[in-house]
Amino acid sequence: MTPTTIDGAALLDEVEAFHRRFNVFPTEAAFVAVALWDAHAHLLDCFDSTPRIAFLSPEPGSGKTRALEIVETLVPQPMTAVNASAAALFRSVSAGTGKPTILFDEIDTVFGPKAGDNEELRGFLNAGHRRTGVTYRCIGDGGQQTVQAFPSYCAVAVAGLGSLPDTILSRSVVIRMRRRARNEKVEPFRARIHEAEGHALRDRLATWAEQARDRVMGAWPDMPDGVSDRPADVWEPLLAVADAIGGHWPDRAREACVTLVKASKVNDKGSLGVRLLTDLRDHVMVGIDRLPTVAILDRLNALDDAPWADLNGKPLDNRRLSRMLAEYMTADNEPIASRNIKTAGSVLKGYYATDLHDAWQRYCPPPPESPLLPLPGTENAA
Repeated sequence: MTPTTIDGAALLDEVEAFHRRFNVFPTEAAFVAVALWDAHAHLLDCFDSTPRIAFLSPEPGSGKTRALEIVETLVPQPMTAVNASAAALFRSVSAGTGKPTILFDEIDTVFGPKAGDNEELRGFLNAGHRRTGVTYRCIGDGGQQTVQAFPSYCAVAVAGLGSLPDTILSRSVVIRMRRRARNEKVEPFRARIHEAEGHALRDRLATWAEQARDRVMGAWPDMPDGVSDRPADVWEPLLAVADAIGGHWPDRAREACVTLVKASKVNDKGSLGVRLLTDLRDHVMVGIDRLPTVAILDRLNALDDAPWADLNGKPLDNRRLSRMLAEYMTADNEPIASRNIKTAGSVLKGYYATDLHDAWQRYCPPPPESPLLPLPGTENAA
């Protein structure tokens, strides 16, 4: 008997409605992204990569764990991993009994400031983003050890306080959770009652996925204007799912993509080096073609909401500034370095805007639309 064709758009509307009963997400875009992510987990073999989805908040009690609980009812073979080792995870993924969907709560205990580096787990999560991702390990005893590649590709949802390492954050759809306001109400989640409802939706998603597989496999969805590079990699599977579902989902998906990508850029401070370059461009050397190092350090360390006055308990100094800037190149492909600047009666070491300009163009986000005016008395004599 031929199975009834499932209306994907109507089904995903139900999935979204199921989330809305128990979750308060910060934007409409978040509901769209999470519902699409649930569906994409049933079609992993159709994509070259899978985005992580990260429910993050600055404070406890913001609904992160509840979001994972609802996702757990909707995705294939959920595996709840709290304090799981990297070895346990990659062996579970490579076991050959179907790929689990890993749900990692309290991820801040793994990557938070007091948790250490956890490079093995970070490597697993990074490698598993790509379908070709593998984790190499030695197996066997003593001199009989051999190297074996363990497939790492799987869907991963995480929840935690604070942020994540940049390598994981850049591969994630980030949902910035917050505590519910007094006028925001949700239905209490009762596992004995509501898990069965979620599982029924999960089973229908699995059936829809089988019916839609040919439409999703090898799809190249059109990206919204301005979404390219890593954000495009993150969103490509979700947009492919939206296009296969049809209805209002392709338009909603692209609106959500633009909204969440813009939000991630606002929250993304980049590496410390990029932050340094950006602060030099936007706050220190605005309208100035050169500035002595001592003046640069004074201005950087005086900036509010900047890390320079307290880098592991010490302010940014000349030695560290020189070392950080030397990692970037001038337009002539030479490391950025201080040069002599003539001042009234003396010569000081400092930096020229022309040496920084190429790095500003390559690494920094677009400058503010209304650049700050230079501080009075900061013009330098030639």
